Amino acid sequence: MTAVAAAGSTGTVVHRLPVWAKLLGLTAGCAVILVHPLAGLAVVVACYALARQGPRAAWAQVRPLRWFALVLFGTQVLIADLPTALTSVSRIVLAVLLAGLVTLTTSTSALLAGLERLFGPLRRLGVDPFRLSLVLSLTLRSVPIIADLAARVREAQRARGVRWDVRAFAVPLVVGVLRYADLLGEALTARGLDDPA
Repeated sequence: MTAVAAAGSTGTVVHRLPVWAKLLGLTAGCAVILVHPLAGLAVVVACYALARQGPRAAWAQVRPLRWFALVLFGTQVLIADLPTALTSVSRIVLAVLLAGLVTLTTSTSALLAGLERLFGPLRRLGVDPFRLSLVLSLTLRSVPIIADLAARVREAQRARGVRWDVRAFAVPLVVGVLRYADLLGEALTARGLDDPA
C-alpha cells in the first residue's frame, strides 16, 4: 500500500471524505468482496476511478504481496481446485487494493485523528483512544513496509541464484522486521509515546 498518488488527484471526492466514511466504505467494500468477488472488483475499479488513481497506483498496493499471492494460489490449487484458488487470491488482492486506497487518500495525521474520534466512546471503558488509534495506524502503515521487505528479500535471493527455501527466506525477513521495529520503537520513545501513564 505504497503512497503513490496521481498528480493533481488530491482534490477528489474520495480524498475529501471524512475518515469514518472511508473506514465504513472499506468495511462495506470488503463485505461485497467476500460475498461476490466480481462485484467487489467493480467497486474497487469505481473507487480508484473516483479517486483518480491509475493502474500504477493500484499495482503499487499489491506489488509487495505478489509472492504471497503466488504461493497462496499454488497451495489452493493443490488442496482444492482452480476456481477456489482464483476466488481466494482475488478476494485478498481486492481487499488490499481497497485498504490501499484509504491510505493513498488519507494522510497519517488525518487517519490518526479520525480513528481517535471513532474510538472516543471507549474512553468510558478505560481504553485510551489515542493509543488504540496509534496502534491501528501503525499497523496499516507497517503492513506494506513488511510486505515490501519480504519482496526485496526474495528478489535478492533470486538475483544470487538462491532457490526457494523457507529458512533462508524467513531469517533475513525476521531480522529486517526486528530492525524496523527497533527504529519504530526509538521514534516513539523520542516522542514520549512509550510512557504507559
